[in-house]
Amino acid sequence: MSIFSKTCRRAAATGCSWCWRPRWIAVGALGRVRFPAGRYVYTGSARRNLAARLARHGRRRKPFRWHIDYLRRYARLAGVEIHPLDGPGECELAREMLALRGAEIVARGFGSSDCMCATHLVRLP
Repeated sequence: MSIFSKTCRRAAATGCSWCWRPRWIAVGALGRVRFPAGRYVYTGSARRNLAARLARHGRRRKPFRWHIDYLRRYARLAGVEIHPLDGPGECELAREMLALRGAEIVARGFGSSDCMCATHLVRLP
C-alpha cells in the first residue's frame, strides 16, 4: 500500500471488518444501531491524503468523525482494497457490494449522509 499511496492520493476504498458478537452501538446522528455479528464491508473515498485517511481508519482510538469510526471501535479490520478514482466511485462500489447475494443493510444512511445511497456499509454472509 505504501507504493500506491505515494503515486495515487485520490481513491475509493472498500474495507472489510469483522464484528465478532452482536452489539448495540451509538453511531452519531444515526442513533443506536444493532450490529449482528458478521463480516462488514464499508466503502469510502479520499480526495486527498489517502495514506493518512487509511492509517486513521486503521486506528481504534481516535476522535469520532465519520460513521465508520463508531463501528471500528468494536470491529477488527481484516483488509482494504484500493480503487483509483478514475475507476468506480464509492457510491458505485457500495451499490455493487449491496447487490451481492445475501448482502444486507444494517444501518440505513451509514456512511452515505452526503449522497443518495441507502448505505455505504454492507453486512455479508
